[in-house]
Amino acid sequence: MNHDTYIKRCIEIAKNGLGNTRPNPMVGCIIVVDNKIISEGFTSEYGGNHAEVNAINKVKDKSILKSATLYVTLEPCSHFGKTPPCSDLIIKHGIPNVVIGCVDDHIQVAGKGIQKLKDAGVNVTVGVLENECKLHHKRFFTFHNKKRPYIILKWAETQDGFIAPETKNIKAPVWITNKYSRQLVHKWRAVEQAILVGTNTVLEDNPSLTVRDWTGKNPTRIVIDKTNKLSRNLSVFNAEAETIVIDNNTIDFSKNIAQQICKVLFKNNINSVIIEGGAKTLQTFIDENLWDEARVFIGNSKFKKGTKRPEFSGNLISEEHIQTDILKIYSND
Repeated sequence: MNHDTYIKRCIEIAKNGLGNTRPNPMVGCIIVVDNKIISEGFTSEYGGNHAEVNAINKVKDKSILKSATLYVTLEPCSHFGKTPPCSDLIIKHGIPNVVIGCVDDHIQVAGKGIQKLKDAGVNVTVGVLENECKLHHKRFFTFHNKKRPYIILKWAETQDGFIAPETKNIKAPVWITNKYSRQLVHKWRAVEQAILVGTNTVLEDNPSLTVRDWTGKNPTRIVIDKTNKLSRNLSVFNAEAETIVIDNNTIDFSKNIAQQICKVLFKNNINSVIIEGGAKTLQTFIDENLWDEARVFIGNSKFKKGTKRPEFSGNLISEEHIQTDILKIYSND
């Protein structure tokens, strides 16, 4: 039996929950009998069934489970939350073999699910494609291990390295990228839990920071407004999504601004955030080394003068052309 193949499939189907399971991890699970997949499941929208429950529920003849192997990207839970423990359900149906991608080191689980299964006589294999599974669950692990959200920096720059022109005539974005790149950004917004911008970005562009060119949930909007000078008539305060304001009553702006913002987001149970600008806000997170990915679009225009792109260093992990644009993605190792 090729464990790697089945765990890869678990990761694939887990992505069906992208943007819906937050703040829970998007887990994938399959059930195999005689080297044949008989059922698949992924985590339902937050508050619904976990992946293991969905996979088990799809099996009509439950007696066949007594000769099955259950594969799952993350250790089955052992505690009562919004749903009963998955490990109890596995034991209840007499599933003899469980293969797990990676351990859930959340304090409420942290090996307890594995131990419960073993104590019930289940043959448990742990660590199959462990790195791939940890990468897949990067938001979940960052939130619980680093006590902050998974942080994605995002900006678009011109060929000559500017992210905004020196002057403009209207309070609206000046587009550097094409419509396909902008649609991709809306897809990202639907996936991540929150989006964060600084005061000047709101004043200059009056963005709504919602999902318009994609289908999905609007992210929670995080707006930095030190002195509460932003008018509540601006688009970021409309009823389309929740907005959290970071002001001088929320944090101390004289030190470690990014670190304090991370603490606020953690307290609000936000496990991922896209920081979309402006330059000062992006640079603040870079300078405090509080970022995990940088997604940088390079358009085909030039400004000659304006706001320079942020200064940073990271490992280039991918590069692709989106018609006239280039998208480079960096990791912060």
